Amino acid sequence: MEQLNQNDDMMFPENFEPAAAENKADELVNKISDLSKKGYQLIKENDIEGAKTAFNEILTIDENNNYALVGLGDTERKQNHFNEAISYYRKCLEFYPSNNYALFGLADCYKALNQFPKAIDIWQQYLVHDDKNITVITRVADAYRKIHDFRKSKELYLKVLEMEKDNAYALIGLGHLNYDFKEYKEALYYWTRIYELNKDKDVDIRVLTAIGNCHRKLKTFEEGTKFFEIALERDPTNFYALFGLADCYRGMSQPLKSITYWNKILESDPKNKVILTRAGDAYRATGNFKEAKFYYNKALDIEFDIYAAIGLALICKDEGELEEAATRFENLIRNDSKNSRLYIDLSECYVAMNRKQDAVKLLSDYLRFDNRNIAVKSALDKINIS
Repeated sequence: MEQLNQNDDMMFPENFEPAAAENKADELVNKISDLSKKGYQLIKENDIEGAKTAFNEILTIDENNNYALVGLGDTERKQNHFNEAISYYRKCLEFYPSNNYALFGLADCYKALNQFPKAIDIWQQYLVHDDKNITVITRVADAYRKIHDFRKSKELYLKVLEMEKDNAYALIGLGHLNYDFKEYKEALYYWTRIYELNKDKDVDIRVLTAIGNCHRKLKTFEEGTKFFEIALERDPTNFYALFGLADCYRGMSQPLKSITYWNKILESDPKNKVILTRAGDAYRATGNFKEAKFYYNKALDIEFDIYAAIGLALICKDEGELEEAATRFENLIRNDSKNSRLYIDLSECYVAMNRKQDAVKLLSDYLRFDNRNIAVKSALDKINIS
C-alpha cells in the first residue's frame, strides 16, 4: 500500500473514519424512512397524534424534510385544520416546488375553504407534472362547476370520459353540472347512466333521488315516483325521497297521497314551516279547510310565511268570506307589492263582491310596472269580457 505523505493526515479531522460516517448517514436515512412509513400508517389508523409525533421527530433530523412536512399537512387536513395544513404544504413547496403530494393537499384545503379559484390554480400546477391524473382533472372540473363556469367544467368532465369511459365521478359531476344549469334532460342522461351501471349493486341513494328530481323538474312525475320509492325502500326516512314523492303526487293532482308523505316528514321535523305549508295546501286541495287552517297557522306560529298567509286568504275566499279574504290580500300586497298572484286573487274577490271597477283598476295599476305579465293581462281581459 502506498505510504501516506506526512501532510496527508491534515486533510481529515482527527479520528476521522469514512466508513463510520457513511454508516451514520445511512442510519439517519433509514430512520427517516421508518418514521415516515410509521407516520403515514398511523394516519391510516386514525392515530393523528401518533402520526404528528413521528413526523415531528423527522424534522429534528431534517428540518425541511418533504415527507414530514406533507405528513403534518395531511394530519391537520384530516382534522379540518385547513389553514394549519396550508402552512405545512406551502413550506414544503418552498423547498420542493413540484412536490405533487403537497400540491394535491394544498388544493384540497382551498377547496374545503370554498376558495375555488386558488384550488384551481394549484391543481393546474399539479397537472403540469401529471396531466393524465383523472382524479385531479375531475377535481378541477368540480371546482369550475362550483364557480359556475359551465364550459370549462363540462370540457374537463368530458376529457375524463375520453380517458376512462363511464368514470363515475365524471358522470355524477356532469349530472350535477347540467342540473345546476337547469339542463334537466342532460342531467337525467348522466345520472341514469350511473344507475344502469350500478343497479345490480347498491347504487348510491343520492343518485336515485337525483334521477327522481330530474323527472320532477321535467314534470314526468310518474317516472319520478319510481325512483323515490326505490330510495325509500333503502331508507324509509330519507327527506329527499319523501319530499320528492309528496311533490310528485302534488304535481299529479293527487293531494291525498301527497299528504301521506308531507306528514311523514313532519314526524321527524315537526317545525318545518315549508312542509307545514305544503301539507296545508294539500288539505285545502281536498276541501278539508279545517286541517288546512291548522297546518297554515302552525307554520305562521314558527315564522311568517307568505304561502301560508296566502293559503288562509284563499280559504276565506273559498268559504265565501270575501271581505275577510280581500282584507288579507290587501295586507299582503302592502308587504309584497310585486307579487302578481296576490293581485289576481284580490281582483277575483272584488269581482265576486260586485266591485268590478276596483278589480280593473287594481290589475291596470299593476301592469304599469309589469306590462309583460301574461297572467295579469289574461285576468284583466277576462274581467273586461264578462
